Amino acid sequence: MMNNNTLNATNILIFGATGDLAKRKLFPAFYNLFIDGRMPDNFNIIALGRSDHNDEYFRNYIKVNLEAFSRKNVTAEEWDSFQSHITYFQHQLDDESSYINLNQKLEELDSQFGMRGNRLFYLSIGPNFVATISNHIKKTSLASQADKDRIIIEKPFGYNKQSAIELNQLLSETFEEKQIYRIDHYLGKETVQNILAFRFGNSIFEPLWNHRHIESVQITVAEEVGVETRGGFYEQTGALRDMVQNHLLQVLCMVAMEAPLSLESDEIRDRKVDVLKSIRRIPADKVDYYAVRGQYGEGEINGKKARAYREEEGIAPDSNTETFVAVKFYIDNERWQNVPFYVRTGKKMKEKQSYITIQFKPLPHSTFSDTNPLSANRLIINIQPLMDIRLQFMTKKQGLSMALRPVEMIFDYFACKEDTPEAYETLLQDALEGDLTLFMRSDQVEEAWDVVTTIQEDWANKKAPFPNYDAGSWGPKESFDLVERQGHTWA
Repeated sequence: MMNNNTLNATNILIFGATGDLAKRKLFPAFYNLFIDGRMPDNFNIIALGRSDHNDEYFRNYIKVNLEAFSRKNVTAEEWDSFQSHITYFQHQLDDESSYINLNQKLEELDSQFGMRGNRLFYLSIGPNFVATISNHIKKTSLASQADKDRIIIEKPFGYNKQSAIELNQLLSETFEEKQIYRIDHYLGKETVQNILAFRFGNSIFEPLWNHRHIESVQITVAEEVGVETRGGFYEQTGALRDMVQNHLLQVLCMVAMEAPLSLESDEIRDRKVDVLKSIRRIPADKVDYYAVRGQYGEGEINGKKARAYREEEGIAPDSNTETFVAVKFYIDNERWQNVPFYVRTGKKMKEKQSYITIQFKPLPHSTFSDTNPLSANRLIINIQPLMDIRLQFMTKKQGLSMALRPVEMIFDYFACKEDTPEAYETLLQDALEGDLTLFMRSDQVEEAWDVVTTIQEDWANKKAPFPNYDAGSWGPKESFDLVERQGHTWA
């Protein structure tokens, strides 16, 4: 099996290695990268946990989870090779002696490398532990080499703009900005990444990508599932913080950004920050006009009865937490003048769908009569579960009369390559290589929070008429009113 000999020897430390994210995403991602020859020649995965396990017990635990969640099959030969790189290390997050012992362990592993290896710290833990871990890493000099050591942090990055600023300041006391990888798994999805190639690699689309030709943009992330076992977390978060502030705004940036001068990470991230700064802030007295919130009640999904949000485990019976958000944004720059960007996301929706819809303006003059109504030209980028790009346009029906019909031209990722790497594989490989392009910079995080601040504050101070949409529907009526006011419909 070939590994990536262009990467430096690396010790990967996973805080929260027994948690759900680690078993479902992180270990399967590292295993798949290993099978594909994308890991360094020399690496160790140090799994940190509070329980007293030995290596054999933990490796068997990982194997069971790989068999359930890995994209690739787990064969005996490949597993034997991969498991030799896994070490379990009992560790207490708030105990300084644990970090001193961990440093000694890393020095032992470095001696086996014959060099001081890179260190990749993955914080797969709750955000309330970030400060504790960062402070202990600083005290024990675990990340003393800025060119070799990196830290990956999962969202949420704070809970509002001020807390995000404080978190960034805290991290900067231990790490330089180039060492901090704020991960958003949506940016690792193949179709989201392909927006750059699609826009800036094709001369037929980029000239049309502006307010003169585009009427509106929609971004939808709809989930069939509810809060499941995350009720306690979700009750403190809600859809605006959980999805809009990060995932949807980052996708919006990919759609709306100006052409970067190069593929350098800071050049691309600069262009994204430009978009966030240009998003028109919603006045406090206009929140209800531009933003809609919802909470699901009882309903039916796939023929099965679905209970209301307030009946879920860990949810207050009078909860004011939103499970649905729709917002209309405007970007005040030359390219996007007066083009509405509609974003919506919700739980327990009719279908699981994530997609971007670019709707082009109608022809200023139609050659065809009213008997041949023209459907809008649309470009649809499906993110999940479909992974394709669809161009909708008009063509003549077969026959003797000049009658038109809408058709689709489809580029299907699965038809080209069924075994597509998952988002975490892409992002973890980038982190190993030191590529920050798909990770959020501190100013991106703070600007994204600033975009939603007035919405947050307004909703926190008002009691909503929840529940206001049925589970298994497409959300509250007000979200349809939001787009219909300008003659649009949700695509």
